Amino acid sequence: MIRMTNLTAPHFTDEDKAREHLEALRWPDGPVCPHCGSVTAKRLPDQRGKPSKAHPEGKLRKGLYQCNGCREQFTVTVGTVFEDSKIPLNKWLLATHLMCASKKGISAHQLHRMLGITYKSAWFMAHRIREAMTPTDSDPMGGPGQDVEADETFFGKDKTAPESRTPFRNMNKIVSLVDRATGRATSIVFSGRLNAADLGSYIYTKVDRSSRLLTDEAQYYKAIGREFASHAFTTHARGEYVQKADRTAHTNTVEGFFGIFKRGMRGVYQHCGQQHLERYLAEFDFRYSNRTALGINDDERTVIALRGIAGKRLTYRRTDRLAA
Repeated sequence: MIRMTNLTAPHFTDEDKAREHLEALRWPDGPVCPHCGSVTAKRLPDQRGKPSKAHPEGKLRKGLYQCNGCREQFTVTVGTVFEDSKIPLNKWLLATHLMCASKKGISAHQLHRMLGITYKSAWFMAHRIREAMTPTDSDPMGGPGQDVEADETFFGKDKTAPESRTPFRNMNKIVSLVDRATGRATSIVFSGRLNAADLGSYIYTKVDRSSRLLTDEAQYYKAIGREFASHAFTTHARGEYVQKADRTAHTNTVEGFFGIFKRGMRGVYQHCGQQHLERYLAEFDFRYSNRTALGINDDERTVIALRGIAGKRLTYRRTDRLAA
């Protein structure tokens, strides 16, 4: 039975409870200084900041610690994607949960309406959360006796590509890999035309060469496949999607991932600037790699995302074009 999340839970509605919740996740063994890594710090009483027009008496700073090593002060959000945000922390946790629980994503306009913040803040908040979802581990997929599927799809307009009468050559080229054993997915956007050299250099770094590589009949996969323990492919041009001789030889898993990605991008997000496409892919990779079918529920998926906020920053640049 799947346990349902209570969206009125204290850490979604109260900023102090949200801070306690995040501290318990980030520091299960006690506070860690983000400046020097020391584990010896003392909690300070609530502090008043400098007076301002919005806070004539000075904004009250809660959850403050002082490191006994470097003497720097910090809170649980320092050194994370939540740092320097004026949005209450409980709204950050709720937004993170909503993005993790929505299979095909949730638009910035929807976050703006549900959280009671401006659209611009909601858009930037969503991108910060996508940054937290971006994996930092570089362990290769697959291994001896394991299967990894690779496939490409086309989405949106590639402004860097030379104009062509062939429609898909004017589109962004997305290559995704799915490890069948772990369910993990990873994707990348390629500029220009796909070729064996560029595609191979990416796949070689992401997939253990002792794996079996599963692809379609595209020519560039044939040279790449020789570097792996084995390579099986299906010929889609002939209507073959599963080999008759070997029912495990197909790319249906990664194509299922593409189906979720495209339904989300077209039905929920609708518009996406080319410069932001990789971050949206990271969001769909994250949810797919931590999906319910793998035994991970919405709450657990949110916890995984929150553990990825540390050591990452994303600053707003006015040159970025807003995208839903």
